Amino acid sequence: MTERTLINALAPLEDGPVKIQGWVDTVRDQKKVQFVVLRDETGALQLVNPRAEGREHISDVISGLAQGTMLTVEGDLKHDERVKLGGLEVKISSIRVESEADPETPIADDSSIDKRLDWRFLDLRTRRNNAMFRAQTTLTHAMRDYWYERDYIEVFSPKLMATASESNAELFKVEYFDGTAYLAQSPQFFKQMAQSAGFGKIFEIAPVFRADPSFTSRHATEFTGVDAEISWIDSHADVMDMQEELMRTALAAVKERHGEELAELFDVDVVVPENPIPRIPLLEAREIVESRGHKFERNDLDMDPEGEREIGRWALEEHGSEFVFLTDYPASIRPFYHMRDEQDPSITKSYDLIWNGVEISTGAQREHRIDVLTEQIAEKGLEPKELDFYLDFFRYGAPPHGGFGMGLARMMMLMLHQPNLREVTYLFRGPNRLQP
Repeated sequence: MTERTLINALAPLEDGPVKIQGWVDTVRDQKKVQFVVLRDETGALQLVNPRAEGREHISDVISGLAQGTMLTVEGDLKHDERVKLGGLEVKISSIRVESEADPETPIADDSSIDKRLDWRFLDLRTRRNNAMFRAQTTLTHAMRDYWYERDYIEVFSPKLMATASESNAELFKVEYFDGTAYLAQSPQFFKQMAQSAGFGKIFEIAPVFRADPSFTSRHATEFTGVDAEISWIDSHADVMDMQEELMRTALAAVKERHGEELAELFDVDVVVPENPIPRIPLLEAREIVESRGHKFERNDLDMDPEGEREIGRWALEEHGSEFVFLTDYPASIRPFYHMRDEQDPSITKSYDLIWNGVEISTGAQREHRIDVLTEQIAEKGLEPKELDFYLDFFRYGAPPHGGFGMGLARMMMLMLHQPNLREVTYLFRGPNRLQP
């Protein structure tokens, strides 16, 4: 039996018999000859069928084909420079319909994003979306390779928790036998546990859940988190160093493997940071943004979305960088586990990473001293007894450590300059979307 050949593997082959399988993209049913554009997961190919005596069965099948119908085709491969689609075509010798498609397609190129998400499996049947998820595969593989080559341990932390990992306001409650469990908002506590366990350096790429009733272009109720944590650091600068090197490595891999195709399909250049990413204290960044005409709310201590966009523009103009680290966030707006600065306890050893004007990551040195940690828990108005299981991680020695978390979909959105997470998420979950 002839083995299947993927479309992108046909070009090096000599003319002769081949077997291809895929779905119908378009059909041109002419009087003397029929053409079918067949797609598979790697590309598109022109099939040709001369209408001639003895080929009536093939002609009849082609005349009844609807877009999306799945086919197995055997025929003769021919290299022909006149063929616009790759300089290749296959003259059909046999055709078998594996699965017929309904001729009434529910979505079109101009359908709204919500309509396309209703029919996401059809929406994904495009070269553009195929390329996007291949690029995502390369991105995550390159990050894993970076960590693996540096002797990090990959962990898979539980997503059912007995208590909150970040904020009680963003918890999904789940019935759990006779009690209640919560979907993990972050692997934060368990990343830190790995430091006390002596793992040294760890990473995780896994689901994260946030009960955030937000309908913005950059929020989701379930997303893929990219997290890392490392021991024996001197400050949060060590975490930034690692993350910067990670991003440079991952983007270089995407550019090398997919750069030309992404430029063609998305009209973007995958930019690999060449120079060090600028690092600006938050207060200084706010002053820069205000000097460029943006006004913050009077009681706001953070960088708002427009401020992020403006500091992103500044970084590109002044440093030629799509990225900028904002550092030294006030303790009042950071979690209890962020370490305070020794010289100024009102600020934390933490940072946000801004990419193309949007925050993609928060990182910090963690507080590893249990007495200080207990004080900071109480200072935040939390009850230390409710966090006893977490505090146990620090009762028997914990190394100085830090790490970061970032969202994979935001990375893809910003790398490809897309308008929202919905476009770059395989199956999006938001406040009003649980299907498909």
